[in-house]
Amino acid sequence: MEVDITAIPPGQKITVEWRGKPVWIMRRTPEQLASLEKTEPDVADPKSERTAYPIPEYAKNQHRSIKPDVFVGIGICTHLGCSPGEKLTPGPQPSLPDNWQGGFLCACHGSTFDVAGRVFKNKPAPDNLEVPPHMYLSDTMLLIGDDKKA
Repeated sequence: MEVDITAIPPGQKITVEWRGKPVWIMRRTPEQLASLEKTEPDVADPKSERTAYPIPEYAKNQHRSIKPDVFVGIGICTHLGCSPGEKLTPGPQPSLPDNWQGGFLCACHGSTFDVAGRVFKNKPAPDNLEVPPHMYLSDTMLLIGDDKKA
């Protein structure tokens, strides 16, 4: 599936469907990228080393992406398959910690994920959000489902 990411403004995400699953494509701001360093001590698997499902090598880093500013992830909670909602605004909010840096909340059972889809420790979700195989055909054209040239 090809997706043109030109129109995604910084700090926003779009959702596309791939193999019947919602795939989030988010263009992260410099502040959101900086927040990943702050959340690293609080996430359960910071470098995506768990093997419950395959994670592409290019997603085994702090930002979990090929390009640091563009996150591509499957928007399905790894706990029971719910779809987390975006809670991108930092700061105290209901059901979130006072030091919230922005990310996603699965309100069904309280699992939280940072803007790289990394699950926080001691939450029902056992793993980070899945990263589908993908690659860039150009600076602005993303191919989801194939990463032969990644």
